[in-house]
Amino acid sequence: MTAEDGAAGMAALSICESLVIAMVEKGLLTVEEARGVLEDAAAAHLRQETAGLADGYQQNAVRAIERLVLQVDAAGQSGRR
Repeated sequence: MTAEDGAAGMAALSICESLVIAMVEKGLLTVEEARGVLEDAAAAHLRQETAGLADGYQQNAVRAIERLVLQVDAAGQSGRR
């Protein structure tokens, strides 16, 4: 992966993080719905990892998704106060 590809990937991740958190905060998605979408995405990356694609890349994506799940949980909790 080139540095340009990595930068584009990080930008896309940041945009998606912001969108998911905003949708939870605005009540467009419940925390559970957002979690389900993110868990599906993580599972897809894990399937690719077991197929031997992009050594370590898929695992890094799963860790980023797991961090996003924590942020979504926090956004959902702050919205309930």
